[in-house]
Amino acid sequence: MCGIVGYIGYEQAGPFLLDGLQTLEYRGYDSAGVCLNDGSELIVKKAKGKLKVLKDMTHDGEDLRGTVGIGHTRWATHGEPSDVNAHPHLSESGRFAVVHNGIIENYQLLKDYLTSKGVEFRSKTDTEVIAQLLEYYYKGSLVDAVIKALEKLDGSYALGVISQENPDEIIAVRKESPLIIGLGENENFLASDVTAILARTRTIYRLENNEIAILGRESVRIINTDKEEIHKEQETVDWDVNAAKKGGYEHFMFKEIMEQPKAITDTIAPRIKNGRVVLDEVSLSAEELKNFNKINILACGSAYHVGVVAKYIFEKMLRIPVEVDLASEFRYRDPIVNDKTLTVVISQSGETADTKEAMKEAQRRGSHVISIVNVVGSAIAVESDDVIYTWAGPEIAVATTKAYSTQLAVIYLMALYFGEMLGTIVPDEYKALVKELEELPDKINAVLENKERIQYLASKLFNSKDVFFIGRNIDYALSLEGSLKLKEISYIHSEAYAAGELKHGTISLIEEGTPVIALATHEELIGKIVSNIEEVKTRGAQVMCIACDNHKELEGVGEMIFIPKVCDMLLPSLAVIPLQLFAYYVASLKGCDIDQPRNLAKSVTVE
Repeated sequence: MCGIVGYIGYEQAGPFLLDGLQTLEYRGYDSAGVCLNDGSELIVKKAKGKLKVLKDMTHDGEDLRGTVGIGHTRWATHGEPSDVNAHPHLSESGRFAVVHNGIIENYQLLKDYLTSKGVEFRSKTDTEVIAQLLEYYYKGSLVDAVIKALEKLDGSYALGVISQENPDEIIAVRKESPLIIGLGENENFLASDVTAILARTRTIYRLENNEIAILGRESVRIINTDKEEIHKEQETVDWDVNAAKKGGYEHFMFKEIMEQPKAITDTIAPRIKNGRVVLDEVSLSAEELKNFNKINILACGSAYHVGVVAKYIFEKMLRIPVEVDLASEFRYRDPIVNDKTLTVVISQSGETADTKEAMKEAQRRGSHVISIVNVVGSAIAVESDDVIYTWAGPEIAVATTKAYSTQLAVIYLMALYFGEMLGTIVPDEYKALVKELEELPDKINAVLENKERIQYLASKLFNSKDVFFIGRNIDYALSLEGSLKLKEISYIHSEAYAAGELKHGTISLIEEGTPVIALATHEELIGKIVSNIEEVKTRGAQVMCIACDNHKELEGVGEMIFIPKVCDMLLPSLAVIPLQLFAYYVASLKGCDIDQPRNLAKSVTVE
């Protein structure tokens, strides 16, 4: 959940480190720090709070001297946010410095052992044990000390290490947490995410588990823990560097909401050829697909909500039973999964720790895994049997928008592709659905053009203490995401309920003035949801209703937001736009930190 960056070259490292951390602040932002080797000692500057505190302290890095350095922006796990607990962490003598993303599960045992040897600790973090272990094991070779320390560590980690004793190198190590190496001319880099280095290089190595990179100014070597050389293929990143910038928008979240038509086009267009969906990424034959008697979907957060939508779509279009699991719970319920189960794993980053471990459990039980991932070469992508990339481009705001929408787009592609293979979609319906899918980006643009209406409604409700979302069928699945968006960035208590469950207890929470956001897009259940709306209105609720524009008769049920009529399968992609915008405008009116909401981080790389 933390962000790591490193530089070694012939330029002053400070400004680059702070610029790199700026792009990584979505990964954590309760404190930040840097450590530079100035040729004679390690200089550490770190501060509690947003990166701006550190930037102001160091005049944007201009006060920092040294051409070798590492930096870190933190999302706290062990030890509260503070100057002392901020990374980098030094060993007792100050000769070794470490930045770390992940969790050291056995840190207390290691700390107790080192304390018994007379080592004094400064912080309450798990990371400091790594710096102290390096000094404890150092016998003239930093690489040997790193390998010895790794033998003692249990847990997940991406590490950047520098040493006063080895002033011309950085050591980088990865186990379960993401880390990449950037290759430049007379300079090299390490980072948690390519966005941190795109301004300087597009040529990278992606470290795999237990690989150790030794970065010099003019070379990079990669070895395993037996010190055997590893020859890796270089990769070229083709993301537009401007995609990781705000581009004139006030917030990344708003920019990414507005980017959704393009992102969905980038996801679907290459996979529709001559009126047919073609998923070359999927290795399954029609016979293998017919052998599955169940689909399991594993995900966390918003990706889980995509999975709930997918359950309705897959069961209707493929006629195969679908189970949707929170990945954090899947491993602990002794799931019934075998070689007749198709597992679909959804993760924006491809590094979500719970999702990755749940995927491994499914594979151990014989299941074929297809992952839906945005980040090329990420752990989940690499370890899946098949991977379908969303091609959403970098998503910087912590609250997902375009990643959610492109994941939905992949679900539509899969439903059509598998439906044709299984023969569960008749040709005329298939042709019509493909055509509507191709038209989807234009219809999303039409919804975005109505953003002033949504801003107006947000201005009426932004002072609310509680907000409820209701819907039926696929509208209920979507209401889960609408509720999450609102509470993530506005800090308003919000809940989503299947509308038919209101009378089973929830309606007791409705009182005069309570906002209720009702989704009424599912054609077959309009009458039912209108009845539920009347139930909450009778008890004083303020209703905002999202419906398709062919149902103007709903005008009287509340404040209306109309979306273009589209087939049931694609409704979530249109209806989610007003929900995203509503959350954004409410948070903006409340003055919240929209891109970096409190206590959250973009990529959850620890369980």
